[in-house]
Amino acid sequence: MASNRDSGSRDTGSRDSGRDTGSRDTSSRESGRDTRGFASMDKDKQREIASKGGQAAHEKGTAHEFTSEEAREAGRKGGQVAHERGTAHEFTSEEAREAGRKGGQAAHEKGTAHEFTSEEAREAGRKGGEASHGGRGGGSSGSSGGGNRG
Repeated sequence: MASNRDSGSRDTGSRDSGRDTGSRDTSSRESGRDTRGFASMDKDKQREIASKGGQAAHEKGTAHEFTSEEAREAGRKGGQVAHERGTAHEFTSEEAREAGRKGGQAAHEKGTAHEFTSEEAREAGRKGGEASHGGRGGGSSGSSGGGNRG
């Protein structure tokens, strides 16, 4: 069946008046779902079109450039939603370690890394040791060990 869209017989005045005087099939309106427009497309088609728009904006030089604070906030919101939906990635300890290593390396290269005091480093090491040993005290490296430290 030929579409009115293809034949050019659509009444252009009907859009402005809010009434559709064309002979379009009314089954989509009766079912409560319109078959036209961006919102009616499946998610993959929407993503494809949005991606093309983003690429064009970058080529044209009009794309929004996120500041690091905006990017951080967007990531935080996205992660929060993913956790609420139960779709967030659950990192293994190895993945988390690798992500932390990469982040630390990038921060050092940019000159934005936190410089630990010796006390902060000692405390971080103590906590890391506890975590890796399942919270067991271990005795030899604890401050209550009675060894000769000096």
